[in-house]
Amino acid sequence: MYRRVLLKLSGEQLAGKFEGGIDAELGKWLAEQAKKVVADGTQLVIMVGGGNFARGRQLAGHGIKRVTADHIGMLGTMMNALALTDIFESKDVPTRCLSNIFAEQVAEPFVHRLAEKHLEAGRVVIVAGGIGRPYLTTDTAAVSLALELGCEVVLKATKVDGVYTADPAEHPEAEKLHTISFQQAVEDNAIKVMDKAALGLAMEHQLPIIVFDALAEGNIARTAAGETSGTTIGAPEA
Repeated sequence: MYRRVLLKLSGEQLAGKFEGGIDAELGKWLAEQAKKVVADGTQLVIMVGGGNFARGRQLAGHGIKRVTADHIGMLGTMMNALALTDIFESKDVPTRCLSNIFAEQVAEPFVHRLAEKHLEAGRVVIVAGGIGRPYLTTDTAAVSLALELGCEVVLKATKVDGVYTADPAEHPEAEKLHTISFQQAVEDNAIKVMDKAALGLAMEHQLPIIVFDALAEGNIARTAAGETSGTTIGAPEA
């Protein structure tokens, strides 16, 4: 069992059954899954994406600067983090929203020692704003945050149950890879589960990443307990 993990959730996943925005019913379900993780004695950090509201790279252009577009994307992550915090608390999961962008009217600023205190007190910490700077994805921010907070692993939530040799939705014959090396994940352009900057940072610091289906009942708690059925990037045996 891990002592402390970081769960990376995309905005697309948080939209659930909707095309955009946040699916509150899915949020309640995630709260119950998070409750199991904490009850098992694992400290939980969550980094949220914002693609269900805005994607910086897609907004850039037509008069909108890339920096401004990325700032808009960061605000999307803020909306997700605030909503999830309220939903988690409504389900009796003590949670705090910390932000890497200046937004003190709505969230606590991300401060390393403050985040540590919340985690040690048994609270879930949801971080908004990515890394707080443009040109860096929330995947890269998730790895950076996991390193800063001493997380033992990054749990990368996806729609499928791991990394395959090809897209299983388009190629039914694709084979699942249970473990792969960082080198393979970085060099193989067919592996697009995380951006290469995030994978490179994880490789530099030997921080394992588990790619798994977070929307299967109990899967988050099982993976946090070290019982994953997903793909481990950077596993010692890989």
